[in-house]
Amino acid sequence: MKLVALLFTFLCFTNASTFRICSFNIQSFGESKCAKPEVMDVIVKVVSRCDIMLLMEIKDSTDKVIKMLMEKLNSQPEMKDEFSLIISQRLGRKTYKEQYAFIYRKQLVVVKDVYQYLDHQDGDVDAFSREPFVVWFKTYKSEFVIIPQHTTPEAAVREIDELYDVYLDVKQKWKTENFIFMGDFNAGCSYVPKKYWKNIRLRTNEEFVWLIEDNVDTTVKSSTTCAYDRIVLRGKKLINSVVPGSATVFDFMNAYGLTEAQALEISDHYPVEFQLTQMRKMKPSLTSR
Repeated sequence: MKLVALLFTFLCFTNASTFRICSFNIQSFGESKCAKPEVMDVIVKVVSRCDIMLLMEIKDSTDKVIKMLMEKLNSQPEMKDEFSLIISQRLGRKTYKEQYAFIYRKQLVVVKDVYQYLDHQDGDVDAFSREPFVVWFKTYKSEFVIIPQHTTPEAAVREIDELYDVYLDVKQKWKTENFIFMGDFNAGCSYVPKKYWKNIRLRTNEEFVWLIEDNVDTTVKSSTTCAYDRIVLRGKKLINSVVPGSATVFDFMNAYGLTEAQALEISDHYPVEFQLTQMRKMKPSLTSR
């Protein structure tokens, strides 16, 4: 009985009012970016703000860069909570490959399960360039599945729509009602014209709530105003836990006093984020990864 308790019980030791979940296309994250200390310093600051951070466009085939980022995150002098990492395989149709990575505070959340969705299995159509690396997270009082997606711009309408099929597949696989879809959907400007929204099931089905609206600018360049990066929720309990007004873009250029040129050294995208209420710190059980 003691072993069962250890496997399924989280030991709480402090309270936290909110829980921040973020998504960031870090733009060609590889050795050249990692070699710039001033760039890495800002990236560490951006990631450190979040309790779960989804990173996209990781292009280092050796994993050295993501490991260096983790070392920098966990060696900060003011660091109180340790960050953990779970990362996908390299994804892409041909020679061009990317990875999805989730960086999370292991005192606040554990990974319950993972699932690499493959849309071309069993003769199905190959709809995604980079299939979602699906992760089931558990906190002290809640659980939710995050389905990430970095679409190919020219295929954005089709790939966003196909996320509905991913949802159906995962819902059948796991017993959960709470879903978070987030990432660089390229869901704006010329890639998703207004007339095509009616063809996207994730948009037309009223069960799904879009937190980042169409008129929001998630790009760094002053010459563009596009809502490329999005967050979509499904599940009443999850939706009701969202802190009002917390869904936003994090403008790291203004936050850290950067010029546009300096900000573009970090990425051409800003992170998007939202916060949940009623979260507590916890000591991970033996089932955590």
